[in-house]
Amino acid sequence: MIRKLGFQYVRVAERLSESVGQAVSWLTALLVLVVCYDVFTRYLLQNSLVAVQEMQWHLFALVFLLGAAYALKHDRHVRVDVLYSTFSPRTKAIVNLAGSLLFLVPFCLVGIWGAQTFVKTSFLIGETSPDPGGLPARFILKSAIPIGFGLVLIQGVALACKSLAVVMGWYDDELEEAA
Repeated sequence: MIRKLGFQYVRVAERLSESVGQAVSWLTALLVLVVCYDVFTRYLLQNSLVAVQEMQWHLFALVFLLGAAYALKHDRHVRVDVLYSTFSPRTKAIVNLAGSLLFLVPFCLVGIWGAQTFVKTSFLIGETSPDPGGLPARFILKSAIPIGFGLVLIQGVALACKSLAVVMGWYDDELEEAA
């Protein structure tokens, strides 16, 4: 029963991470276009808009925050692989399980909890850019902070479930299909 629930959770969590990651990947294309436009207007037309510059870092922030779970799912996150790459699959699973439960999950919970007041205050005051000509509704961007941490938390628990399955010897075709 626990095994089946774990596999179902992994399947749903990884579908969510994949879907959000695919959607966010389009923001990178938009970011490239915005940067090209900014470079063109700034250096060739000698004109630059604050809103365009802010749009660049807003898009980058969204890609980073909302794409982190996708990176974790595909094991494309930052890690020191000097020792990890030499480990057996079971030892890697133990490291992933311990790392997820001791560091990743608590860090995500702290990030979500810590961002609540920050985001709530931004919504309550209707925060906008402090710069003339800047973008409105900065509170929408700030709400991506707890959302991003939440997505990483969901994917981190899926990673812990998959790692536990490997450690317990439950890793089979059913879990592979969930991935």
